[in-house]
Amino acid sequence: MADEATSSNEQPDGELTLRTLAMPGDANAAGDIFGGWVMAQMDLASGIRAAERARGRVVTAAVKEMSFERPVKIGDTLCIYTKINSIGRTSINLRVEAWAQRYLHQGRVKVTQADFIMVALDETGKPMPVPPED
Repeated sequence: MADEATSSNEQPDGELTLRTLAMPGDANAAGDIFGGWVMAQMDLASGIRAAERARGRVVTAAVKEMSFERPVKIGDTLCIYTKINSIGRTSINLRVEAWAQRYLHQGRVKVTQADFIMVALDETGKPMPVPPED
């Protein structure tokens, strides 16, 4: 797998927002991590980054097109990178990339990517304007 990790010069785009270890309970019998688990980690990272920008509560409104390029294996460190693409009145559009750092290897490989649309909410749960940047 070392060749896989070093075969591409592609680098993550965005800010490292979340790192977590892929464990046996997150995998099927063959040792591949469930795609739904990877997507959940991407959703968590989106929520972290969007809540920081919105300075408050956010929810996921949509996820656009996700396809898996490579598997995540037990023992890999999953690294989630986020980049804010645009900000609407109440929404934040983020580009989210998932990269796997293979167990006991230095290189990373891109697993998947998607655009996540998050919506800022007020204390009553209604959409609210995203505040301007400081």
